[in-house]
Amino acid sequence: MPISDPNSTVNPPFSAAPISGVWAAVVTPRRETGHEIDIAATLDVIDFLNESPITGLSILGSTGEFVHFDYEQRLHLMRFAMKRSQKPVLPNITHSSLDGTIGIGEQALDYGAAGLLAMPPYYFRYSADDIRRYYLELSDALPDAKLFLYNIPFFSTPLPIDLACELLATGRFAGIKDSSGDPAYYQRLLKLRVTNTFSLIIGNDCVFGEARLAGADGVVSGVAGALPELICAMERAAMAGQAAEVAKLNLLLSEAISWLDKFPVPVALKRAVRLRGFAEGNYAIPPASFDAFDAWFGEYLPRMLAATK
Repeated sequence: MPISDPNSTVNPPFSAAPISGVWAAVVTPRRETGHEIDIAATLDVIDFLNESPITGLSILGSTGEFVHFDYEQRLHLMRFAMKRSQKPVLPNITHSSLDGTIGIGEQALDYGAAGLLAMPPYYFRYSADDIRRYYLELSDALPDAKLFLYNIPFFSTPLPIDLACELLATGRFAGIKDSSGDPAYYQRLLKLRVTNTFSLIIGNDCVFGEARLAGADGVVSGVAGALPELICAMERAAMAGQAAEVAKLNLLLSEAISWLDKFPVPVALKRAVRLRGFAEGNYAIPPASFDAFDAWFGEYLPRMLAATK
């Protein structure tokens, strides 16, 4: 059932400034044996990203392979990451259950999260009515949070665009991270933002340049987790309205994505982080040979860095 009165909500509309800019999605190295997070290696990656001009960090999302880690492991990393980072942190709090998502969200707020990303519960499929009820109850349970809808149909139940617009119109949510890569989806959201205040964050690097020029607020970028210079250069050009420069840099981005897509997510991103001097940790499944990727990356990195100065 639709929400009958969007203006009658438990939580008031958000008045804080929108979240914007480039948020790097951080890879999560695992220990070589066992299944635990390598906290020290992850903090080294965070230190590297903090030295770049990104706006903030996003941890334990799809790029961060949150599904491999239990409840306590995720909270452990959140606590250390938010203590270590010099930039704001936007964690994914999604659990397979509503109660689990609420519990992770409460702890993340205590640790100082800048906002919370929550996709529909994963693995099992849910109807639009189920998803509506889930998000409204999550909003009720976390009334002081900057709560972001998180649409990532590649890995979880899709968040239908009509429902996303309906939820955002209530004023209960700070915004949405849309990882669909569908221009029609974010165009609907841009139209809604004419009459409603929320942050529109792109979560798919393939459409970042065009969406940012069209008016999206920013990006949570997996590519920025390994190549922050490139995504930040695109952000600067987009903010300056330099469409030709965005298109030029997007060629470099498309080249990188074509190589990253040769491996399961986020295997090649972790390898790229390793080639930049940081531990990659263990992989969920032993990957195929990296020989061709390593050769390409060795030539690509100095070319990309020269183009983004």
